[in-house]
Amino acid sequence: MKAMIINKYGEDAVFETQEIATPKLKSGEVLIKIAASSVNTVDTMIRKMGKDLPLSPDAPAILGMDLAGTIESIADDVTGFSIGDEVYGCVGGLADLPGTLAEYVAADSKLIAKKPKNLTMKEAAAIPLVGITAYEGLVRAGITSGQDVLVHGGSGGVGHIALQLAKHFGANVYSTGGGEKQLALIEQLGAVPINYTTETVEDYVQKHTNGAGFDVIYDSVGAGNLINSFNAAALNGHVTTTVSMCELDLTTPHFKGLSLHVVFMLIPMLQNHKRETHGKILQNITQIVEDGGLKPILDKQSFSLEEAGKAHARLESGQAMGKIVIENYQ
Repeated sequence: MKAMIINKYGEDAVFETQEIATPKLKSGEVLIKIAASSVNTVDTMIRKMGKDLPLSPDAPAILGMDLAGTIESIADDVTGFSIGDEVYGCVGGLADLPGTLAEYVAADSKLIAKKPKNLTMKEAAAIPLVGITAYEGLVRAGITSGQDVLVHGGSGGVGHIALQLAKHFGANVYSTGGGEKQLALIEQLGAVPINYTTETVEDYVQKHTNGAGFDVIYDSVGAGNLINSFNAAALNGHVTTTVSMCELDLTTPHFKGLSLHVVFMLIPMLQNHKRETHGKILQNITQIVEDGGLKPILDKQSFSLEEAGKAHARLESGQAMGKIVIENYQ
């Protein structure tokens, strides 16, 4: 099969096209013919940082985590799937799990689900990592109907999914953005847009919650922005973050009685810990998508497998609006 290989990590790392053996199945795996994959920030971090990032695979490596494709064969002990099923998932590209920038991948069947029937392969491939991350964070925060929910970075990969899922769960959803296109997308997706460049935290908390604060905050920006989340949260509120590798003063969350939830969705893949939870979340997301509650936003540019490097560059440019997808595998 054809695969895009990284032989050496670093800022100047390049993808090289190689012909390698199609993987053989192990217990619990299915062989998937890949139709599309999407690029996530963690993919670009692995490419540049290599083994300085503990989750990076040994080089030479096949990167890429997300996929949508069709099952071609199944290990004897796998149940719940059949040859020909169209599936999606976040299955590899880290540690000892080969990635999805190849024509085929042998994937742990616990990490996948049948893709939504009303999405194309390209659209489905955009969901898994960001979808699982968004869903896990909202559920861990105990989201319920009628709550006021603030999403920081609602036009981004995780944020635009979290925003839609919060709407699905019946919340009153607000989201920060910093430009006309971002704010327009947030409004298009059904949330009240907040321009963080012109409105202070105090201003929008007063404006939208009468000073009480938001019940749940999903912070996909993280780091220093967590201070804004703490200040915007209601008493005994919940703050979920995907970016928390920083030092912070926790005085405000202490006196507000806040709960802080850190989402690192790669744990099941890295630690082989409760991988079935990812499959179950994707099953739930499939139902939400098919019920009309969620649709991924795709960047206007798409790339072939051989253009994986250009796809990474597009994400790193900061010019993309929506998920970047690699397709045309065969």
